[in-house]
Amino acid sequence: MKLEVLDYQSNNIETLAIESLRSYGFLVLSDIPISESRIHQVYEQWKGFFNSDEKYQYLYSTDMHDGFRPIEQAEVAKDHHIKDLKEMYHYYPYGRCPEELKVVTQDMFIALERFAGEILKWIDHALPPSIRSKLSCPLPDMIVDSPNTLYRLLHYPPLSGDETPGAIRASAHSDICLLTLLPAATSRGLQIQNKSGNWLDVPVKAGSFIVNIGDMLEECTEGYFPSTPHRVMNPENESMKESRLSMPLFLHPRDDVVLSERHTALSYRTERLRELGLL
Repeated sequence: MKLEVLDYQSNNIETLAIESLRSYGFLVLSDIPISESRIHQVYEQWKGFFNSDEKYQYLYSTDMHDGFRPIEQAEVAKDHHIKDLKEMYHYYPYGRCPEELKVVTQDMFIALERFAGEILKWIDHALPPSIRSKLSCPLPDMIVDSPNTLYRLLHYPPLSGDETPGAIRASAHSDICLLTLLPAATSRGLQIQNKSGNWLDVPVKAGSFIVNIGDMLEECTEGYFPSTPHRVMNPENESMKESRLSMPLFLHPRDDVVLSERHTALSYRTERLRELGLL
């Protein structure tokens, strides 16, 4: 079995999407109403930022959780001990952003957040009554007025061959949030782990979008929608000389939302951010 690219314009797309999310925790959509040219524009502008020294003027704030984290401060995925081979910028509408990138970044944030909210409604509709009745509120209500949704701009630099043994661009991990929406990255490398433990390549089609279930959604749906481990592998041969960019939106609920008897959204996120060294 492999992960298929589904056409957002299909008549039965909601049913097909839910089947993919239940089976894999992942979904790949084409032909959604965010154009490939808009995505390309954002990538090109942020590529210029990552290739400049300006990025060091926006170093990451542990108080506001926004700003730039150089590769030396890359995350160490949960249960791993080697830093990922990436640098990144955390964007929130309330946070800092280089002046020349504000308009294109905020516009894309709004578009991604709106579309992710639509997918969340599909998921809410698909929940069995026995699970929906236990939610503290409907899934779409969890994100209303939430300031916590994160837009992460990621740059994976070219590889030199001298990297720490075992280091890869992103070690196996799952996402903290309710839902992740990811426009197709600029190159391949993303893999997901299926229920048998095998790693599958996520298809890269220009203009496509990847959706995946986050840990918070698995928590509040009692595992009905699974949060799937995924990773970004290193390129080989000539591709090692190429950088890779991606820009996931992590859809987060408000802090006060109760996910389960164990966690609110705030307690869950705080626990995971500490594990990642982001607090």
